[in-house]
Amino acid sequence: MRSILVVGAGQAGLHLAIGLLQNGYDVTVVSNRTPEAIRDGRVMSGQCMFGTARAHERALGLDRWADVCPPIEGIALSVAGPAGGKALDWAARLRAPALSVDQRVKMPAWLDEFERLGGKLVIHDVTAEDLETYATRYDLILVAAGKGEIASLFERDAARSAYSTPQRALAVTYVHGLTPRPGHSAVCFNLLPGVGEYFVFPALTHTGPCEIMVFEGVPGGPMDCWGDVRGPAEHLARGRRILESLFPWEAERCSGIELTDANAVLTGRFSPTVRHPVAVLPSGTPVLGVADVVVLNDPITGQGSNNAARCAATYLQAILERGEQPFDAAWMRQTFDRFWAAARHVTRWTNALLAPAEPHHLALLGAAGQVPEIASRFVNGFDDPADYAEWFMDADKAQAYLDRVAA
Repeated sequence: MRSILVVGAGQAGLHLAIGLLQNGYDVTVVSNRTPEAIRDGRVMSGQCMFGTARAHERALGLDRWADVCPPIEGIALSVAGPAGGKALDWAARLRAPALSVDQRVKMPAWLDEFERLGGKLVIHDVTAEDLETYATRYDLILVAAGKGEIASLFERDAARSAYSTPQRALAVTYVHGLTPRPGHSAVCFNLLPGVGEYFVFPALTHTGPCEIMVFEGVPGGPMDCWGDVRGPAEHLARGRRILESLFPWEAERCSGIELTDANAVLTGRFSPTVRHPVAVLPSGTPVLGVADVVVLNDPITGQGSNNAARCAATYLQAILERGEQPFDAAWMRQTFDRFWAAARHVTRWTNALLAPAEPHHLALLGAAGQVPEIASRFVNGFDDPADYAEWFMDADKAQAYLDRVAA
């Protein structure tokens, strides 16, 4: 039986670890937090799992909250006008509903399943020196912990990393009491060009159904305003003031909101980065990076958890196909390349939305308000970002698509 070590107990690491256990591998997961610490800790993300990612989870029996988590049935786009009000406002349905389950609910349940299947859980904050020790005991080491010392072992890939500094100041807030949007449920995606973005969507947390509010502020602008906030109550008040001044139609939905719990807020910023997938330890042993460790995108497109599920599914298949052959550096690079074939579209699209909108983007989004086919294609691209390369990312392809739709 081949033995595999997974460093990190998040979306990608546990998905992959459980899949390996189900296929007869001896698997150890090293986490720097216990299930109880995760459950009782601060929110970790504003995740939203679209249809393909949910199918990857379902294949392993991990999509467990469909009956209790409020569905996300579509995406609604609003663009604020320069004089206030909405310059654009339209919505379309997803072909398959998305779900958002608080990782404080999801990861402890997955850890329980991992141990029930016979996996070994070690609570330890792994260092680079630890990896050398582990290398003598395991056939393959997968690093799925996106922060800390060991993540820095993976060098930045300058050719694939468009940015070297954070492009948004980020804030997440979990709330109860937000008034639902009329019609079908949706990610309400609000943009104010040059200032930032605000999106909000239904979710499930340990206190029940809720809404997740995500603020993305352009550095130095009026939405980059979280550094002096002290405490959760002030965080909530700051978010409401942003909505009142920049997105008043969203502020109207917030008259009755309250935090879901004392740990329901999160702020930060990071540089979107693609890293080389293989790190070589001083002993010469290669280790393979997973998901956010090697492809870290800004959350503006809500792709982090989806990328993690895609990466886990891709790596799982590659490991199963490898059989008894060695997990050498060449195989690791080939495995990452299989993942990058899809992830590159996510990165390109996400980076494009972080930049000022190009004329053809504005033309397409404007036309989507008049032509349901365009709105539907844009919305369902969140589940399949590769499709954007065929019509959204290139000005000539965009014009050709508009011409076809008009005809």
